[in-house]
Amino acid sequence: MNSKPPVCAASTPLSMPAASNTYDYVQLDDGERASTPLAEEVALAIAYNGLNQAVMLVSPTDLEDFAVGFSVGSGIVEGTAEIYDLKLSGSGSAMYADIEISSRAFWNLKNQRRQLAGTSGCGLCGVEALEQALPELTELPGAPLPPAAWLVGLRQRIDQFQPLGQHCGAVHAALFMDRNGELLLGREDIGRHNALDKLIGALLRREISTDGGLAIVTSRCSLELIQKVLRAGIQTLVSLSAPTGLALQWARKHNLNLIHLPKHSAPRVYSPAAES
Repeated sequence: MNSKPPVCAASTPLSMPAASNTYDYVQLDDGERASTPLAEEVALAIAYNGLNQAVMLVSPTDLEDFAVGFSVGSGIVEGTAEIYDLKLSGSGSAMYADIEISSRAFWNLKNQRRQLAGTSGCGLCGVEALEQALPELTELPGAPLPPAAWLVGLRQRIDQFQPLGQHCGAVHAALFMDRNGELLLGREDIGRHNALDKLIGALLRREISTDGGLAIVTSRCSLELIQKVLRAGIQTLVSLSAPTGLALQWARKHNLNLIHLPKHSAPRVYSPAAES
């Protein structure tokens, strides 16, 4: 791996391809012509030690963060110490990430081979066995809930960490708030899983401690997001959309603080379970 990269609060687009471009359209009612920016996506082929593993559709921003976060969040490696090298190549809509990992991780990968036909809309494509969808994960030690004041006006405060979303929409965001209640960084992507992978990768590559902090996702909170947060060791997850029942069950089972922040009411603590 390269030396620790500098902290960048918001997503940083690659110079090529662009994260968004402007496209013409015609209004259906009056035929008037106009143009608008649209979010771009590229196909990123990921290979480990020369073995093709996945093709994911992603926004062309922070691809190094994504590759690291995907590797850890998917359980392919246990941490950045098992990632020896990462090289990006390609152009246009076809990009490649060649990742060199430890012999231990590569052996496990070959034994649990999963061909993932990646899309922006689902996170379990290509999982071939039930134990892959519901793996055994380590229970977190547990952490205090964040002060309610940290979440006041959060929906408005995260706008500055969503430059792509503010520009053209159609993207999800994942953010990290540190142990002092300060929003530290954010990542965006067309895929909600991808955005969280990018955030996890950014935290790991910059060696940012997650102790006492929390992750925030703007998307629907389903099981796959819970699993990624657990593997990253983040102890509190705040979702701007309601969690699924299975996501809640896993959060409680694994000692993860799970909080839903509705638009027009107080934050709802789903995990740990409320005492009767």
